[in-house]
Amino acid sequence: MCVVGRSLDMGARRLVREGRLANAAAAPYTDPPPSLRFASVANTEIFVEARTEARPRSRGLPLVRDLVALTKPRITSIVLVTGAAGACLAPAHVAVRTLLLSLLGTALIVGSANALNMWWERDVDAHMTRTQNRPLPAGRLSPDVALAFGIALAVVSTPILFLVNVTTGLLGLVALASYVTVYTPLKRHTHLALLVGAVPGAMPPLMGWTTATGSIGLGGVLLFALLFLWQVPHFAAITIFRVQDYARAGLMVVSVQRGESGARRTIATWTVLLVGASLLFVPLGLAGKAYLGVATVLGVGALALAFRGLLGGARFDCPRWAKRVFAYSIPYLCILLVALLLDRT
Repeated sequence: MCVVGRSLDMGARRLVREGRLANAAAAPYTDPPPSLRFASVANTEIFVEARTEARPRSRGLPLVRDLVALTKPRITSIVLVTGAAGACLAPAHVAVRTLLLSLLGTALIVGSANALNMWWERDVDAHMTRTQNRPLPAGRLSPDVALAFGIALAVVSTPILFLVNVTTGLLGLVALASYVTVYTPLKRHTHLALLVGAVPGAMPPLMGWTTATGSIGLGGVLLFALLFLWQVPHFAAITIFRVQDYARAGLMVVSVQRGESGARRTIATWTVLLVGASLLFVPLGLAGKAYLGVATVLGVGALALAFRGLLGGARFDCPRWAKRVFAYSIPYLCILLVALLLDRT
């Protein structure tokens, strides 16, 4: 009996050991399947420790993470900064409650636009390296859920913005409608879609301005122009060093439709307009000499970098240059807005 028990014991342990090894080779980060989980069995010398069923992992956190990803949180955070800057630059005082309400509504309506954009372009995103791991093309989220989420954000955000004032609410609706129904489908047909997309992208500082004043003033228009013009060279640079991605996805961005040289000319032309608009704050009485000095230095740097692309040359590395244009554009805008806030008149 002892010999039989020992044989059974050794055989059972070998089975357990082999089962665990086989399971580890197949799926090293998961528990063994139920067929390899032994309940405690009383025999002469066989005692296998009972194992409880593994609790199923909660899907709540990954779902929330994917829903947040639909709103493009990094872009939304930049939008909030420009919106707050617009409110602070306005000549009228704005109550903290009103400002917070405006920023909440702006964040939600921007999140709605981004979510609906991802829903619409899920087939395009699957062909692009930088977007193929997004929740929809990666298959982690149902398109129906994404669509419902985007619509829900729009339904919630719109009345919030109208509670701020009618002008801010209307601007929010224009931004949402133009981004989702015009810019998104137009990207597949013409590079001029960028100019349409720059409208909702430039709306937040104007919405911040109207939050404080209730109307669209000269300063608000100039802030809108600054953000509108800034986006063109910023995104044209991206299309150069990601041209293969866009071409594979069938998006008619400037580098795909007009070539690398056309994209370089676009960057130079719109940078000139951007720098010119940035200097208008001073003669219009919206900023002082300190801002003028900062804007001039930043503008010279932007122009030098932009026109370097026009010169070209045998050793000119266009994608590398485009990455520099893109990298410079971000601190350019941030420093310019800070200088405006510190030296407003």
